[in-house]
Amino acid sequence: MCNPKKHKMKNLLKAALLVIFMTMAQTSHSRDLAGNSALTNRAETMDAAEAQKLTNRLEEIKAMDKSSMTRSEKKAMRKEVKAIQKSLDSGGVYLSVGAVILIIILLIILL
Repeated sequence: MCNPKKHKMKNLLKAALLVIFMTMAQTSHSRDLAGNSALTNRAETMDAAEAQKLTNRLEEIKAMDKSSMTRSEKKAMRKEVKAIQKSLDSGGVYLSVGAVILIIILLIILL
């Protein structure tokens, strides 16, 4: 028959995984609610023409001769480039290493 100790460990492992996944789902859901409105507002306000305009400005900055610029002008350019790149950034989905490991372990256990 089945070893009661082994059966207890399997149930404990299942319960622990359930708690971990519920915690991860709760934190990602609350983070999604907080950041989702900012992402949609930014996407709604930026249309294709504005995005193209910013992309052209980035290309202009890259083509500039920066050797004749002063240190403060270069610093201002870097700030402008960072601001443009941040406004063009579409966000994205990032998985933590822990989440990937848990998904792999869960797949191994279930399959």
